[in-house]
Amino acid sequence: MQVDSWSPPPVLLTVDLVILTLREGRLCVLLVERGEEPFQGMPALPGGFLEHVGESILDAAHRELGEETALDAGRLHLEQLAVYGDAGRDPRGRVVSVAHLAIAPGLPEPVAGTDAMDASWVPVGTVLSGQVRLAFDHSRIVADGIERARTKLEFSALATAFCGELFTITELQQVYEAVWGTELDTRNFYRKVQAVKGFIVPAGSGSRATGGRPARLFRAGSRMVLSPPLIRPVQPMKEEGEGE
Repeated sequence: MQVDSWSPPPVLLTVDLVILTLREGRLCVLLVERGEEPFQGMPALPGGFLEHVGESILDAAHRELGEETALDAGRLHLEQLAVYGDAGRDPRGRVVSVAHLAIAPGLPEPVAGTDAMDASWVPVGTVLSGQVRLAFDHSRIVADGIERARTKLEFSALATAFCGELFTITELQQVYEAVWGTELDTRNFYRKVQAVKGFIVPAGSGSRATGGRPARLFRAGSRMVLSPPLIRPVQPMKEEGEGE
């Protein structure tokens, strides 16, 4: 009996990056303008194919970050988000993407690399509302990345990744408000943050000048899991761009 030889199916692997930062109090995502087909000229997430069999997925994510945006990967909180492999998501064939979520405070204006025509920070509300349409299934990936960040702010110390080394509780509250898309009661927030031992710790006797009296400075503590958690408000959150 003749046995047909087996060959592996033609599946390509890519990485995509949902990079979030706060700019002027707004949660923004980094988008690039595609420099080639498919979807040439459309905004998309930074990303690309693995270059060779010896390249790890994490190495590919770091490489694409530098090639398409010239941002320093060492400054970023980087974690794997999800795998996207629906048939038809890419007109070039069966392409599976391993998406990553990256977060850092005060990232500079990006510089487009060799694989992109342009790179810019875009308020996340314009993507979530559909005002800005992205190539491939990147709108879905952005939405998943934002929801991951919103959820992790409740139960982990991820909010400090949006802050500099030293920050005030007011600046930390601004992170929660920007990511969750809603205003928080200042006294209630202060009480909840102080109730989580090890979440943030005083940075000596330092302070920062504000509109009123100097505000005490803090730094990220050793606690990674918040107990009790900082639960998101239950009211619906209006995204920037909705109703405009």
